[in-house]
Amino acid sequence: MEVDCIPFSKTGYFSQLIVDYLDQKDHLKPFYNSFPELASFGPQLEQKSGSFTREQREVLVKALQQQYEGIKISPATARHITMLESSNTFTVVTGHQLNLFTGPLYFLYKIISVINLCDELKNTYPDRNFVPVYWMATEDHDFDEINYFNFKGKKIQWNKEASGAVGRLDNQGLEAVFNTFKQELGAGENADRLKELFDKAYLGHPDLTSATRYLVNEIFGDEGLIILDGDDVMLKKQFAPYIKKDLEQQLGFNTVSETISSLEEFPEKYGIQVNPREVNYFYLKDGLRERLDQQDEQFFVVDTGITFTAEALWKELEEHPERFSPNVITRPLYQEVVLPNLCYIGGGGELAYWMELKSFFEQMEVPFPILQLRNSVLLVSEKQAGKADRLNVRLPDLFLKQSSLINKKIREISNIDIDFGPQKEHLVKQFAGLYELAEKTDKTFLGAVKAQEVKQLKGLEKLEKRLLKAQKRKLSDHVSRLTGLQNELFPNQSLQERQMNFSELYLELGPGLIAELKEKLEPIPGEFLILRY
Repeated sequence: MEVDCIPFSKTGYFSQLIVDYLDQKDHLKPFYNSFPELASFGPQLEQKSGSFTREQREVLVKALQQQYEGIKISPATARHITMLESSNTFTVVTGHQLNLFTGPLYFLYKIISVINLCDELKNTYPDRNFVPVYWMATEDHDFDEINYFNFKGKKIQWNKEASGAVGRLDNQGLEAVFNTFKQELGAGENADRLKELFDKAYLGHPDLTSATRYLVNEIFGDEGLIILDGDDVMLKKQFAPYIKKDLEQQLGFNTVSETISSLEEFPEKYGIQVNPREVNYFYLKDGLRERLDQQDEQFFVVDTGITFTAEALWKELEEHPERFSPNVITRPLYQEVVLPNLCYIGGGGELAYWMELKSFFEQMEVPFPILQLRNSVLLVSEKQAGKADRLNVRLPDLFLKQSSLINKKIREISNIDIDFGPQKEHLVKQFAGLYELAEKTDKTFLGAVKAQEVKQLKGLEKLEKRLLKAQKRKLSDHVSRLTGLQNELFPNQSLQERQMNFSELYLELGPGLIAELKEKLEPIPGEFLILRY
């Protein structure tokens, strides 16, 4: 694979908050702990070492061993689970929903990002051990967000009535999805591997959690990836004191609200990723995940008849901590309480809401992790690169909005100068003389001169647009081929990694896909990668 790149800020697909974070703007530094550089992990190691106890490690290892019971586990993953008992072992984490067949392509980039960073940290800090972790979002209940994946422009969807935590859903109905997918895949060695992978994952396991664990373990197990399910009674028991403290003092609501107010004061107008509630937990049972709320001294589960006094709620929390499910505000805290974690790797939207949480972590006396933007990649086939060469278009230019790309290219290839800039400049100079004349004669004449200047400049702009439009018609074949290429690489005018499923690339590249990506992706990405294969 040949590597090219483009700055994140030049892609047009990343928020101003993330661009400013990557530029380490001073006004954002209060909202994170340390910027992701290898040297930053030294202090982070010391901070986490002093806060994560042997008892916490023992509970974590026991929970993981139970979660992996009956599963064929790679030697590397088994070794990493055992390593977590040692005080010199730490984690790097990414999290993701249980998207059907991994969902969008960037799921792979997230996992590879944590694996590569662990390798790089081991090289930098050889006396410590670093374990990559994928945190499964088994407690999410947004089924419509995860029940499909895209394959060659078609939506492969699981139609099912669903409620409650998605990880507990049975896999009924996935046979129909498999049959549809098989037909789309066609024949061939790589197609057969994909069919087998889907079959064994989803038709060979009873629920979405076990299916996802099997699938991700098959893809990344040899890299030592640990797959963790937060829907675990032992881990929730560790978190229960923090839930109680938060509910008693509404720390999540108060601290995050203050942080949001601070962010809103900046002239950059970043926008808010998530808003806190007074109660940031759900009540969780089979088929039920509904918001917990409070009115006066009474707690209640929204849209149900379940209510608790404060005393009854603390009793429920002590006896059944597994029934309390954190929301987007408190899930990061849960993760950092139960793991010896140094760094969270996520997309731009994820890092944006993490940056709302630092004060909350401080109030809870939990170390805030380093926040790293995951790798982002545009994969370009040899055939597509050839099309770009014949069109004489640079691959970074394809990140432009389609109208801007077309206009830029038409101006480049047209045998007519479509830029009326010189004419506009000449017109402005002419009117400068008229302004001087008006000043010397009758100042009331100034308004009429200004109106005429504006009218004539607008006239030139209209002529320029009409000429550009005429040239587009004349060069329509070139425009059609250019937009066709961009639509291939940016489906639905979006980043490829947000639309395409890994199976499309696996059909072409086979089992070597993961190794190729692992080799080319940087442990700490500085730019958006363009990979030609």
